[in-house]
Amino acid sequence: MIVDDSASIRTVVGIALRGEGYSVIEAKDGQDAINKLFGQKVNLIISDVNMPIMDGFTFVKNVKQMPAYRFTPVIMLTTESDASKKHQGQEAGAKAWVVKPFNPEQMVSAVQRLCLP
Repeated sequence: MIVDDSASIRTVVGIALRGEGYSVIEAKDGQDAINKLFGQKVNLIISDVNMPIMDGFTFVKNVKQMPAYRFTPVIMLTTESDASKKHQGQEAGAKAWVVKPFNPEQMVSAVQRLCLP
């Protein structure tokens, strides 16, 4: 699942992952993502930090409260590079941190390390 308020980021990440055989669900913010999670099998989540309605940290904290997704790995994909933000992401439950702009191959590599297609 890709959660980002930028349609272009969702598109770039989606193309890269679909090209490697992954199925992708897209959401425009944390609340949209939570709504789309119900009834879905999601093996990994890629989330932006700064989004309207529900930011990435709040979204990840909510996801980690859901039994079905407690152990689902999360990659934060964001413009934020500050160490305190990274720490906040780790505390929320993120396993990896990728800074925008990013190389699509870098994202695919991170995803491959955390889950299988």
